Amino acid sequence: MQDPREELIQAWYMDDSDEDQRLPHHRNPQEFVSFEKLDELGVLSWRLDADNYETDPELKKIREDRGYSYTDFCEVCPEKLPNYEEKIKNFYEEHLHTDEEIRYCVAGSGYFDVRDRDEAWIRIWVKKGAMIVLPAGIYHRFTLDSDNYIKAMRLFVGDPVWTPFNRPHDHLPARQEYVDNFVNKAGGGPAVNAPA
Repeated sequence: MQDPREELIQAWYMDDSDEDQRLPHHRNPQEFVSFEKLDELGVLSWRLDADNYETDPELKKIREDRGYSYTDFCEVCPEKLPNYEEKIKNFYEEHLHTDEEIRYCVAGSGYFDVRDRDEAWIRIWVKKGAMIVLPAGIYHRFTLDSDNYIKAMRLFVGDPVWTPFNRPHDHLPARQEYVDNFVNKAGGGPAVNAPA
């Protein structure tokens, strides 16, 4: 049976091209990544009803279960985001956070790129209705796709802290915990945690 998330969330290994970051950047041949593989990296996802996010009982339950007490909205597009070019450049710098990054796409679409255990980039395409949680300590980056628009609900436990720590920041406890819990676990031996 098809996973209902597949219509809104797709993931694949990226090529090494330095063409426009908003292009899909599939490898040739294409290599898609399963939800199970994303789970192994600590990346969680849900399919939700974006047209009714104010009253959606499933979103309410996720927020209660995971302690997401804070929400706001961020619209990323040239017309709505001040200093758009600079912000997009900053979002695409490889970085980590000391807390989860939780984004619920209520309109538009975009790409979250995460590193796998062997340092390869996995591109995760989220569309309207997709909610994604990147664990604290995972190296990642964000960009719009060629439609140049996303409106996302940002969720957080307690008071929001959006501080990005650009790579390398391997000494941070959040990074060390991520490596212990997800990189050095499962799927064979330890992966190399090479500096950028």
